[in-house]
Amino acid sequence: MKKARITCGVDIGARSIDIILFDGRKIIDSIVINTGAKPRERALSAYQNLLVKNGIRKNKLLKTVSTGYGRNHFTDADEAISEIACHAAGVAYYFPDAELVIDIGGQDSKVIGMLPGGKVVDFGMNDRCAAGTGRFIEMVSDILDIKIEDISKMSFRKVSGCEINSMCAVFAESEIVGLLQNDVPVEKLLKGVFVSVAKRVVSLMGKSFSSREIIFTGGVAMINGVAEALEQETESRITVPSNPQITGALGAAILAGKR
Repeated sequence: MKKARITCGVDIGARSIDIILFDGRKIIDSIVINTGAKPRERALSAYQNLLVKNGIRKNKLLKTVSTGYGRNHFTDADEAISEIACHAAGVAYYFPDAELVIDIGGQDSKVIGMLPGGKVVDFGMNDRCAAGTGRFIEMVSDILDIKIEDISKMSFRKVSGCEINSMCAVFAESEIVGLLQNDVPVEKLLKGVFVSVAKRVVSLMGKSFSSREIIFTGGVAMINGVAEALEQETESRITVPSNPQITGALGAAILAGKR
């Protein structure tokens, strides 16, 4: 009997674990959970629960591929693949002609240049500083005592942002506290933070990255204000997939079927 072509992609990131079951054409099911303090154990538990929920035994999977910063610690995977390749493959599933991807996660940000179909040709990455990542925005939301979910729903298109001069997240925190003490409106401050993040990401792009449309993925892509700031700084159309958080796991599942 021909073996089912169901594959699984497991993306273990700094802030979330995303898992996808894929049948070669469409997503069967997915799960997104917080990474927590024990990512290996949480990823394995979520993986097993997703299989049980869908009535699939592990030995019936064609292949499981892990990706993300914790990819080499997920021992149930058949192969570990770089998140760069996986994000490109996941984006190409939704946007076959995509040429440029910006992915902003909890602790890193990436710019990926690719050919139609998802082949990576170049990339830039910031994984050494919180500025330009979701962690920086989380820090600001804590200072302001506003939930990320509430910030995500807000639009800042008509707000003029204040200047955030510090390129280091640690110094920027002190600068933001100072701005609050000077009664700078919260909306103005948040817009300044989003523009600061956008500028940091754009600095990764260089001359080799250019496109009229940029696909924006990662958990931070769910924050409207960041997408608006990127559109402003890149002067390109920013498109966010319907579920931008799972493109890495989706790409891992797609590449599992191709290898």
